[in-house]
Amino acid sequence: MALRLSSLFLRTLRDDPVDAEVASHKLLVRAGYIRRAAPGIYSWLPLGLKVLGKVENIVRDEMNAIGAQEVHFPALLPKEPYEATNRWTEYGDGIFRLKDRKEADYLLAPTHEEMFTLLVKDLYSSYKDLPVYLYQIQTKYRDEARPRAGLLRGREFIMKDSYSFTIDDEGLEAAYNAHRAAYLTIFERLGLEIVVVKATAGAMGGSKSEEFLHPSAAGEDTYVRSAGGYAANVEAVTTVVPESIDYTNAPAFEVHDTPNTPTIETLVNASNEIKPREDRPWVGADTLKNVVLAVVTPEGERRLVVVGLPGDRNVDTKRMEATIGGILGIGGEVSVEQATDEDLKTQPLIVKGYLGPALGTDNVLLGAEGSKTGLHYLVDPRVVPGTEWITGANEKDKHVFGLVAGRDFTWDGIVEASEVREGDLAPDGSGPLELARGMEMGHIFQLGQKYAKALGLQVLDQNGKLTTVTMGSYGIGVTRAVAAIVEASHDDKGIVWPRAVAPADVHLVVTGKGEELFAAADNLVADLEARGLDVIYDDRPKVSAGVKFSDAELIGVPTIVVVGRGLADGVVEVKDRATGEAQNVELEKIADYLTKLVK
Repeated sequence: MALRLSSLFLRTLRDDPVDAEVASHKLLVRAGYIRRAAPGIYSWLPLGLKVLGKVENIVRDEMNAIGAQEVHFPALLPKEPYEATNRWTEYGDGIFRLKDRKEADYLLAPTHEEMFTLLVKDLYSSYKDLPVYLYQIQTKYRDEARPRAGLLRGREFIMKDSYSFTIDDEGLEAAYNAHRAAYLTIFERLGLEIVVVKATAGAMGGSKSEEFLHPSAAGEDTYVRSAGGYAANVEAVTTVVPESIDYTNAPAFEVHDTPNTPTIETLVNASNEIKPREDRPWVGADTLKNVVLAVVTPEGERRLVVVGLPGDRNVDTKRMEATIGGILGIGGEVSVEQATDEDLKTQPLIVKGYLGPALGTDNVLLGAEGSKTGLHYLVDPRVVPGTEWITGANEKDKHVFGLVAGRDFTWDGIVEASEVREGDLAPDGSGPLELARGMEMGHIFQLGQKYAKALGLQVLDQNGKLTTVTMGSYGIGVTRAVAAIVEASHDDKGIVWPRAVAPADVHLVVTGKGEELFAAADNLVADLEARGLDVIYDDRPKVSAGVKFSDAELIGVPTIVVVGRGLADGVVEVKDRATGEAQNVELEKIADYLTKLVK
């Protein structure tokens, strides 16, 4: 049945919704595809479900093509499996928890690793059952603190998640590569440009991880790439580490008065006056900035750490969050933020603006053990033995000059915490890096045995011995893909859907009031439907041609057909929504023409 606008559950809007920030949010609401139910939660209307269904079917096609089998889990899940993997705690405030009338704990599933693992454990017991790939397309829930950008960052969203179960790492590699290839085909069919980048596994765990990013100014992820082919999420970039320097003959450090120099800029200016260099002026990169940060655990505990990094660099908390949990032995997702004044009150030895790693040669201020504060002291990879620094002397208005790393101070570990800049060198030697913005469309992980061990998933191997199953995890954001397509394909008039996911093949518009116009349009709709084409039919009799054209362009079906005054000459107009090009086609030939165009 054609979707007749006279009866379709649809109201288009002329103005952008007040809470909309990005194009996809504005246009999907205005064109009647979705409606806001609550912050980060959206209802799907008939046209939206048409598009969503087509995206889901493309995903299904390619998952089925690699031998994956579809299942479906509940969204409401018991606490116990997530306790077994410690994720009930590790998720912190990121999940929705609730109790039933008997006070039993449940959660709205943010992801389903545990349930897939337990299902395979329940049904399979031998290596002969493996490999098996299982997937679902299902609603997920995350308690986003700041839901934004419509479907791009919501509290409820639809995701395809799949899992591979193999007897060994060789099987995992094959499963990983099969999913990787399937993802590239999926995004090609969706019409989305994709950059595959190295990523961090984060709280998911595992040995290898890649993200599929769609380049977009609306994206929340920063990634880098080099002319030589290196590509990585900014969180996964590793710094090119300089060589250590022999400090045998390095002079002793000196402490100088540096009044009113709590910032790097004021310190550099004062250094060039107080102790000028002979070869060049001091710059920010010569200073060691020591930043006090609070690492917030999933349980809400605040652990203070200090990071030392070149003064011309700023801390990138997202980069730090990717690895700091492992460094400090904290499980789950952590957040990193600037230490507050209340935090600093717990450390009276820290002089704000003049913090350094040592009070003197044998008087260490920072370090997890044996220091004055007991705070973990982590440094940027550029801080290597033999490098000399200007840094705080832990006394107001005083700085140390010539403090040598490895001789005058040490550290508890290395952390990738500083910002990545345009022009930094790629770690694989492939040249300078370029920065770009992108939105994450998919993420694949080689999980290994983390979840299988936690939940006891074992099978008998070829020798009759129990062995732990090896797993992979693979996700695609389905609702996010709908928004990404609109971000990539729209103009100032509305959405321009790729044909593969458009809500219909043809949008037919009648302009004029004559009965013969509607009769011809009715016949054409019936003919097109008989040929297997989907049609949106604007049969509203008392709506102006201008409104009908505006709605057609806003809704975004790739082919617009106009039955109007040209009918007197036996022709109808066919307009390409993407290019705006129009041509007249004889009424007797229009059904054949459109069928060839669509099929």
